[in-house]
Amino acid sequence: MADKSMVNVGLWVRLEAKPGKEADVEQFLRNGLSIVQGEPATTTWYAIKLGPSTFGIYDTFQDESGRQAHLTGKLAAALKEKASELFAKPPSIDKIDILAAKLSR
Repeated sequence: MADKSMVNVGLWVRLEAKPGKEADVEQFLRNGLSIVQGEPATTTWYAIKLGPSTFGIYDTFQDESGRQAHLTGKLAAALKEKASELFAKPPSIDKIDILAAKLSR
């Protein structure tokens, strides 16, 4: 049974910027923070840079309903809308199960 005091599921999204669009992807991700701050079911959200043109999003949720709310939310819609403009290939989205986590409160 899932412990409601911790995160139990997450998403790992890998993004590859089109050549010349790296700065635009960075700005898109920075702007995404304000969107996810309005999602009460998103426990943590990180936008990261893995390399010159490779980016990622890692986020966590207490349960599947929170993850689904995020996947159908405003940031997901914006990601789909901008995909052909910003990304060399469609975003790779993996649903993950969290086995253990340390959360500061």
